[in-house]
Amino acid sequence: MRATLIHAARDIRVEDVPDPAVQRPTDALVRVTAACVCGSDLWPYRGVTDTSEPHRIGHEFVGVVEDVGADVSTLSVGDFVIAPFALSDGTCAHCRNGVQTSCVHSAWWGGEDEEGLPIDGGQGEAVRVPMADGTLVAVPGLGDGPDDALLAGLLTLSDVMGTGHHAAAAAGVGNGSTVVVVGDGAVGQCAVIAARRLGADRIIAMSRHADRQALARDFGATDIVEARGADGVAAVQELLGGLGADAALECVGTKESMEQAIDATRPGGRVGYVGVPAGGSELPIRRLFSNNVSVGGGVAPVRGYIPELLEDVLSGAIDPGRVFDLVLPLEEAPEAYAAMDERRSIKTMLRP
Repeated sequence: MRATLIHAARDIRVEDVPDPAVQRPTDALVRVTAACVCGSDLWPYRGVTDTSEPHRIGHEFVGVVEDVGADVSTLSVGDFVIAPFALSDGTCAHCRNGVQTSCVHSAWWGGEDEEGLPIDGGQGEAVRVPMADGTLVAVPGLGDGPDDALLAGLLTLSDVMGTGHHAAAAAGVGNGSTVVVVGDGAVGQCAVIAARRLGADRIIAMSRHADRQALARDFGATDIVEARGADGVAAVQELLGGLGADAALECVGTKESMEQAIDATRPGGRVGYVGVPAGGSELPIRRLFSNNVSVGGGVAPVRGYIPELLEDVLSGAIDPGRVFDLVLPLEEAPEAYAAMDERRSIKTMLRP
């Protein structure tokens, strides 16, 4: 079969790899219907994180179950499933507490399990899914598969919609909140959706790109701020009557984006951060202490969020699939990475 591998910085290739198969009784085999490139995939692509040897890449996909191990009890052949970006058993104390990304048996797509068995990356024609009962979420009533619009929405639940929701939840967004969203990529756009969904009255999207500004407004942003640094903070405060926001959602992962989020938060407010740290980010504890600003977030446990968000995607209450503004065949994965790296695409879908 064909799959995407990263060999080195800016060296993405689609190559022949062995067909996956069920190897353990808790495995499922999924034929991938759609996958995508994540902003965090750009860190190794850009060389920010090292690639020591070629390996499968990709951690967001949806597809159809083609085989299951003897111990799999919640899935059947033919089920359409969503694969969250982290694997989890669903039974340990951390999973039961809603932090599936800290599962005692946690594993990551493209990595290895506890016994050193390789785990497939999601950007391929098929994927072996360990801990299938705890990891995968079946979507009922899709025997013939979803249409393209619904497919896109379901794919966002593997990562970006749940991650945007995590930022809003960690920042305590609720009815009447004022919110500033730092980052206009797919996660930032989904954070706008999440803030609106949770009842925010004022949502300020920080963006310098007209197409992303327009999408953020469609998703519920009430205001746009293009400035950065002190000028950006001043613009946010001007919009909010001289105050900062009740909640700031940090959706990038750089030192500058975290500082922007903290500075844009009012005294007593909260920052929800979900951007994968690119290095160099340190919290200004004295400033947080002095202003009673709380910071929460981290790796989004999207597996726990999928059921509630799925209901809204299926009903049409939210339409996060619109973040996909480019769809390419799997064979064009190198172009998918380049398009996102060069900001020609907000988020690119790959169709095997």
